[in-house]
Amino acid sequence: MTSQNSSPTPLRFSRFSKAECVLVLITMIWGGTFLLVQHAMTVSGPMFFVGLRFAAAACIVALFSWRHLRELTLFELRAGAFIGVAIMLGYGLQTVGLQTIPSSQSAFITALYVPFVPLLQWLVLGRRPGLMPSIGIMLAFTGLMLLSGPSGAALNFSPGEIATLISAIAIAAEIILISTYAGQVDVRRVTVVQLATTSVLSFLLVVPTGEMLPDFSWTLLVTALGLGAASAAIQVAMNWAQKSVSPTRATLIYAGEPVWAGIVGRIAGERLPAIALVGAGLIVAAVIVSELKTKGKVAEAEADLERETQG
Repeated sequence: MTSQNSSPTPLRFSRFSKAECVLVLITMIWGGTFLLVQHAMTVSGPMFFVGLRFAAAACIVALFSWRHLRELTLFELRAGAFIGVAIMLGYGLQTVGLQTIPSSQSAFITALYVPFVPLLQWLVLGRRPGLMPSIGIMLAFTGLMLLSGPSGAALNFSPGEIATLISAIAIAAEIILISTYAGQVDVRRVTVVQLATTSVLSFLLVVPTGEMLPDFSWTLLVTALGLGAASAAIQVAMNWAQKSVSPTRATLIYAGEPVWAGIVGRIAGERLPAIALVGAGLIVAAVIVSELKTKGKVAEAEADLERETQG
């Protein structure tokens, strides 16, 4: 027990809990998947690949959760379906974008889901963002202009960039939905439902999008199984960790995802223009700024934590 006279460590610099360390690990894995998906697009259409990837993920989680699935409730089925729709839109559109834009650029645009979380909460739930999230949103918009425009600050988004931008909004919705249902559902059961929902919806979209079914390819199979395992681990970890990690803290950790993706892309030979790197830097800054608290907010949060500890 520490003395009450000792000065408390500010919340933003507090040590990582076990759940937060898990989120850091899956963020590193997440960042490395962008380049793999881009390579998979050389042998498959986007929606078929997403369907195959999440079918593998659903089977993996179901294999380890089979006994628990018997107790699936209607509420968990509905929660998993809602989250699954958001995942399908997020990963599906992101995969569509990866057909035409570099994996590094895709990762930085995808990272915009962090400032999109408070923006979406404002538009849908009426929760107006505070000062720091508002600054983060402006930084993110500026960074996006520089990242997408070859001459900087140009509104000339390519179809791949637009698809990726919309995917970031869907991922923001996924984060909000997971936090909304966390603690009310069994992690294993709801994860199976959301992964299966993503797979089924993706396969159903193969026909209306006019995709051709790919020929058998070991590259496709191995990549889908590998990313399926990664997706399973990511979704289970997110559902488990966000029971004890706030959406704010979680999204701040997820900010490292485009950095890891950029490192992997750099190793693979991708080179973004200098102006795009400035834009990428502004997006990372936006992610961090969006999750910072003003002194008043920090003091208020520390007071709440102290009351909970004494209670």
